[in-house]
Amino acid sequence: MHAFVGLYTPRATPFADDGSLDARALTRNVERYLQTPLTGLVVLGSNGEAPQLEDHEADLAIQTVRAAMPKNRPLLAGTGRESTAATIAATKRAADLGADAVLVRTPSFYKGQMTTDAFVRHYTQVADRSPVPVLLYNVTMYTGVNLLPDAVATLSRHPNIVGIKETNSDMVQFGEYLSRSQEGFTVLAGSGATYYSALALGAHGAILAVGGVAPQLCSDIFIAVREGRFDEARALHRQLSPLSKLLGATHGVPGLKAALTLCGYDGGHPRPPLQPVPPAAIDAIRAALAELKLLETSHV
Repeated sequence: MHAFVGLYTPRATPFADDGSLDARALTRNVERYLQTPLTGLVVLGSNGEAPQLEDHEADLAIQTVRAAMPKNRPLLAGTGRESTAATIAATKRAADLGADAVLVRTPSFYKGQMTTDAFVRHYTQVADRSPVPVLLYNVTMYTGVNLLPDAVATLSRHPNIVGIKETNSDMVQFGEYLSRSQEGFTVLAGSGATYYSALALGAHGAILAVGGVAPQLCSDIFIAVREGRFDEARALHRQLSPLSKLLGATHGVPGLKAALTLCGYDGGHPRPPLQPVPPAAIDAIRAALAELKLLETSHV
């Protein structure tokens, strides 16, 4: 049986005017997400600006989101750090704060030494010490390293490594993850651009930034593929694609935060050195949201 199947969105981290983490705004956003068809939430993902947060802020984010969520809605927490020891420590704290599983990005600073063997050793040690299930997280667009199918095939045999979020758009590699991993290993899509393609290959779900502003449409695509209505799913994905591109490759986290604000969530500004998107980008995002009837009426 696959664990953590379904559709998740990474929570953006709202900051107050003084730059501190805004726990009240985060709670308001979570409470609104609980009214959507999303399976669960991810806190401290790439779109949560996790690398920009201090450990005490990361812990506060997990604690805040967990407190706002019922136990039957799964919470995944990003705990990846550059060292194995720091990753284990963050993972234990996340488990203590109520995370149902951890999402562990690849270490990447010493890129030349991040071989398959290094990754297998790192993740094995983390999983051995983690009180909760571990999901691998491959996000080459930010890390510059790639978790190859050989590593994933090996790691999928670990009893406490239950899946992977794959953000790359290489569908050949995605297919290898699916075909070479152990039975029951969950492979989640992480890119809105290739969401339909990944589902058609057999992905068990997704963690999508665009799901934070278009949860119903993303859910409709997931259900359509699962029920074999591929023509309908393709058509829906074509509708989603312009917005997904704006919030992904084009404008990233600042674009997502702008979109959240336009949809009536507490988006706020990104944390420096990230900068808010310029007015022209906001206009493009507003137009894409309007096309999908996602704008909050006060922002039309």
